[in-house]
Amino acid sequence: MSSKAITDNQQLHAFLFPVMAQGHMIPMVDVARLFAARGLKSTIICTPVNGVSVSKATERDRLSGLDINVETIPFPAAEVGLPEGTESLDKVTSPEMFPKFFSAIALLQQPFELLLQEKRPNFVIAGMLMPWANESAAKFGIPRIGFHGTSCFSLSVVESLKLFRPYEAISTDADQDTSFVIPGLPDKIEMTVSQLPTDFRAGKNVVTEIMEKIRESEVGSYGVLVNSFYELEPAYAEHYKSILDRKTWHVGPVSLQNTSTLDKALRGKKPTLDENYVLNWLDSKEPNSVLYVSFGSVSRVSNNQLLELAMGLESSGYPFIWVVRQIKNDDENGFLPKGFEERIEGRGLIIRDWAPQVLILDHPAVGGFMTHCGWNSMLEAISAGVPMITWPMFAEQFYNEKFVTQVIKTGAQLGAKEYNMWVDAKNVSLVKKEAIATVVTQLMGDGEEAKGMRRRAKEIGEMAKRSVEEGGSSYTGLTTLIEEMKVYTKK
Repeated sequence: MSSKAITDNQQLHAFLFPVMAQGHMIPMVDVARLFAARGLKSTIICTPVNGVSVSKATERDRLSGLDINVETIPFPAAEVGLPEGTESLDKVTSPEMFPKFFSAIALLQQPFELLLQEKRPNFVIAGMLMPWANESAAKFGIPRIGFHGTSCFSLSVVESLKLFRPYEAISTDADQDTSFVIPGLPDKIEMTVSQLPTDFRAGKNVVTEIMEKIRESEVGSYGVLVNSFYELEPAYAEHYKSILDRKTWHVGPVSLQNTSTLDKALRGKKPTLDENYVLNWLDSKEPNSVLYVSFGSVSRVSNNQLLELAMGLESSGYPFIWVVRQIKNDDENGFLPKGFEERIEGRGLIIRDWAPQVLILDHPAVGGFMTHCGWNSMLEAISAGVPMITWPMFAEQFYNEKFVTQVIKTGAQLGAKEYNMWVDAKNVSLVKKEAIATVVTQLMGDGEEAKGMRRRAKEIGEMAKRSVEEGGSSYTGLTTLIEEMKVYTKK
């Protein structure tokens, strides 16, 4: 059974089905807005709790006449033994909840297919944690395009690790910090075993099986949509497309779709602190003088580590904005040194839970970003021309660190050694206050290395902005995808 054919004057209809995590939903909403701005009908599929924030995020687009819609399907939390309302990854608070969350995602297949049958979109863009979306789309003759929410660089690293398994030569626990080179890549990229995701190091389990299915679905999908731009990673864009034989379209940075202050302020969720207050605070600071510190929507950092970070930031002497998200049930202010907030008054700004990140990074006063190396955060910093201090924790974050420190050279490593799922943050080795203060001073200071990073970051930021303008590489990438989908649906 094929999707209905389309004539030149008919409107293409795209289904966008992101993984239930802020780091996937936020860019996918931007992709939906990009399609709608080109005259397509965009329908974002999500669950009821997430649907509320996605509807709010797209409300101004609808009011301006764009054809952008939200369809919700129930999330079967209770069926898999999760608390009611656990509809996104940031609500997963223990290792035991993780496989249950994946089981719930798998149960979305049938209601998703009912929507496909009813709405008959022309193509589907679905998050890679839904490998079954290939099969669902195929039932209706619809092409499924995958979305990882990361770069061709990290996808190429994963593929090389799977193909060559270089870490297997390092056998004993004592050698976990021994570095090895990842073969088959355009650059010499080194890692240690302890920085690898657990699915490489563990025997067969629920996670390794899911990762294998994701890999198979990537190969079996129509292609992969990449939130990156060609000029950022030309060697890896070619490697992924030609050597690994994957059909790709670079269409990012999609965050640059947010041009107004309001769009930037409300991207994702409403900020905990009024954006005008934050902007006024930044206005009072010198250009490039403020360090922005944030570890994403999912990462959990233990109180002991937050204490070290607080002391490191204080002793560095630089102004900072620090977004704090704590492990649930931890004492609210237990991590702050005695008298800390009084001593940093005027120099440091603490934001609890959610900050207008794009707005902050774009401000001229911000001269550095301490980040967990989630791809959205990194790409937002790259787009704003801001150099980074890297503190990876899990997912593909250690690969992203290698990209920014070893390939484009706009980042300084803080020295995080171990991969650890966000729910196990208390088991990670502490990064000490002295190391934090040293790296902050290096990045924010006037040394030649820091100046070089700032210069490269600004140049790459300009490239990012050009890529999404009419005639730019990402603008053209999106045009190519739309034209291909028109041709496909005429068959």
